[in-house]
Amino acid sequence: MNVAIVKYNAGNIQSVLFALDRIGVNAEVTDDIVKIQQADKVIFPGVGEASSAMRYLKERKLDEVIRELKQPVLGICLGMQLLCKHSEENDTPCLGIVPVNIKKFPGDKALKVPQIGWNNIYDLRSPLFKEIPQNSYIYNVHGYYAQDSQYTIAKCEYGIVYAAAVSKDNFYGVQFHAEKSAVVGESILKNFIAL
Repeated sequence: MNVAIVKYNAGNIQSVLFALDRIGVNAEVTDDIVKIQQADKVIFPGVGEASSAMRYLKERKLDEVIRELKQPVLGICLGMQLLCKHSEENDTPCLGIVPVNIKKFPGDKALKVPQIGWNNIYDLRSPLFKEIPQNSYIYNVHGYYAQDSQYTIAKCEYGIVYAAAVSKDNFYGVQFHAEKSAVVGESILKNFIAL
């Protein structure tokens, strides 16, 4: 199994590598176009800011490469948001693979933004969540969210209902940090590798 993790200027890649290692999967962190194109699976993680991440991808033509991938691709956190159409974070046009917009959480006194910590996912609708119980807990760190849509394959609630995960064709995205979500996160990563 040849797994590529897309290298770009967004943090958290090391914890994804550790999580994959725990489930017995070796992966290579790379921005090499050929290696990404030839991988069996591609993981597109990220922690950071949308506009600078998109700028980095475009400078290296990785935006075009990602759009054309035919193998299973998993976006995590910022990676998922960048798979979508547009982010309110610095008014950023994203990859446009999943035609959904990314919105900023409405800040109010009851809800701290960003959402940091454990929350539960439900309405699970994808092989990505095979044998994952409804209302399983996952770990979040995010101030922006994907709107609920026909591409939603899991939901979460934080003041509003939003897409905890999305899917279109061979592209999957999870808003939460699967690599930090304990047994549930490991199961999701295993399910992705098995797709």
